[in-house]
Amino acid sequence: MPDVEIRPQRYRDDRPPEYFHRFHVRARAHEPEARVYEVVRMITVLYALAAFRARAIGSENVPAGPLILAPNHASFMDHFFAGAFIRRRVQFMAKSQLFASGPPQWIFSHGGVFPVRRGSHDEEAFVTAAAVLRRGGTVGMYCEGGRSRTGAMADVAKPGIGRLALDSGAPIVPVAILGSHQVRNWKRLRFPKVIVRYGEPFRFDAIPDSSREQQQAVADLVLARIRAMHDELAALGARGAMRAARRPPTFP
Repeated sequence: MPDVEIRPQRYRDDRPPEYFHRFHVRARAHEPEARVYEVVRMITVLYALAAFRARAIGSENVPAGPLILAPNHASFMDHFFAGAFIRRRVQFMAKSQLFASGPPQWIFSHGGVFPVRRGSHDEEAFVTAAAVLRRGGTVGMYCEGGRSRTGAMADVAKPGIGRLALDSGAPIVPVAILGSHQVRNWKRLRFPKVIVRYGEPFRFDAIPDSSREQQQAVADLVLARIRAMHDELAALGARGAMRAARRPPTFP
């Protein structure tokens, strides 16, 4: 049976940049509110454990201090899977369409999420990410950009994560999430097992005025490391993933 289809992605947000200014101001000035972040984490962890038997390996690889968390992206739940098993409060750079009116907007904003307007040169998102890193926080960023429709990883990374890594010099922790692309099948009462693996951190020396080529090279290396872990987990499936994940992958 094919997976449940997901709605087509919207790459353009016609709302003016000024609409999102307040969300950036909050993310730059404040850490995620504990009452929001921890309540959401508790609820989503219980859901992930009960429904998807989610397990994590390598959470000890996540260091203190400024950090870029870089998961693969195949589900709306990846925000929660990536942050559920670590003590850091992750502030994700997320597509601006999530900031619609109503309770979700309030939860995202007060929980530390900040918007990026895809399809445009959104400098404000990078200013916000830099501010989070300067105060020692954790930025979550998908180097593939949008979600995978099939679970297969993108062939080429978006250069944004390379820019953030080179601008800041912050360490990067690659995160491989196995099985999340089928989470949407809960509508058919099918619940895949999800494995989250945190890789060892690595970093690049800061280059304040890095070129597009340098940014792309770093982004591709980040994606390659995520792919190496993901492919190793996928090769043995969910049952063997826990054993396979304890062996360090061979990075390109």
